[in-house]
Amino acid sequence: MIDTHTHLYAEEFNSDRTALIQKAIKNGVTKFYLPNIDSASIEGMHRLENDFPENCFAMMGLHPCSVNAGVEKELAIVKDWLGKRKYKAIGEIGIDLYWEKAFLKEQQYAFKMQIEWALEYNYPIVIHCREAFDEIYEALTSFKKLPKAIFHCFSGDAEQAKKIIALGNFKLGIGGVVTFKNSGLDKVVEQIELEHLVLETDAPYLAPVPFRGKRNEPSYILEVAKKVAEIKKVSIAEVSEITTKNSNFIFEN
Repeated sequence: MIDTHTHLYAEEFNSDRTALIQKAIKNGVTKFYLPNIDSASIEGMHRLENDFPENCFAMMGLHPCSVNAGVEKELAIVKDWLGKRKYKAIGEIGIDLYWEKAFLKEQQYAFKMQIEWALEYNYPIVIHCREAFDEIYEALTSFKKLPKAIFHCFSGDAEQAKKIIALGNFKLGIGGVVTFKNSGLDKVVEQIELEHLVLETDAPYLAPVPFRGKRNEPSYILEVAKKVAEIKKVSIAEVSEITTKNSNFIFEN
């Protein structure tokens, strides 16, 4: 299996990072895609990629929750790194109106700018959207051409899911929320073909049941896969095979 979105470089893993990665690999989770947050997370992300070059793969981008009045400085750092080396994607990028609404214009600017860079460098994008679906969709549809993309931590309704899929070459990132009893995401996944889904943990956040409320980790993606298999009435092996193929379509082709 592939964890398409995990913050393994985060300080929450400082005490047992290597052991957790080895545990996940032993359990069949062999690739971990690392979304960047901002300039403060780059060093740790690169170090982790160097430590596990066959398993950990870095993205470059500016998270919307790190966007503020100093956005130009942070974006300049992103652009500088894009010119220095290869990455698997530009992410995570997007708009978040849950924590902060004051910098909406700056978030919209940063989102569109990073989509332009993805097109320039031929990279996929990984999108963060929280209480901002309309704003995200408006930004995406303003482009005549879009890169491949993962709509990370999708938690919208079926109509929104279908609108995203209709954009073309977009996959929905399904994580621990699908296991939450009252999330409603299970009903959405039921209506979406497996070919449109990828698996993720967003570790250390959003641990699935039965670990909800605890620190998330990549091996828990097995619980997400089990739930998706249950919803779709297929085997875990089929979920693993199809979502791995979908992940490779985004990141490796």
